Amino acid sequence: MAVHGVARSTQDLDVLALDPGCLTAAMWRTLTASGVTVDIRRGDETDPLSGAVHIATATALVDVIVGRAAWQAGILQRAAPRSIDGTVVPVASNGDLVVLKLYAGGPQDAWDIEQLLTAGDRPALTRHVESLLPELPEHAQRLWARLLRPR
Repeated sequence: MAVHGVARSTQDLDVLALDPGCLTAAMWRTLTASGVTVDIRRGDETDPLSGAVHIATATALVDVIVGRAAWQAGILQRAAPRSIDGTVVPVASNGDLVVLKLYAGGPQDAWDIEQLLTAGDRPALTRHVESLLPELPEHAQRLWARLLRPR
């Protein structure tokens, strides 16, 4: 969110991955051996995600969100290099971030979307989201319609 100009009180980093290997203890063995806390949560067949991995050190929190939908691969392909604290990493566009937030669909996600729409080029964001909307589940489409309703 901060990379896209929206201040948040949290300092965590969210990472999108599609490789289910991220949900194995072997993937994180080096980190856990050095004392890092790694909590792996696998989704079941009804979960919209394959799972998530919460990684915590004394100074950092990272959530690795492991997706399973084909449209999520496009987000990774479109990600552009950005510098975060001096490290260059691929970052989802603000439009793709809105799509991910719609998919997650929680109250904080709705607030985040409203902030992204305010901070960015709203017409361009709207066009991008609506181009991907047919690929999203119905709950995400309903949330988008609710957020665009005039108040």
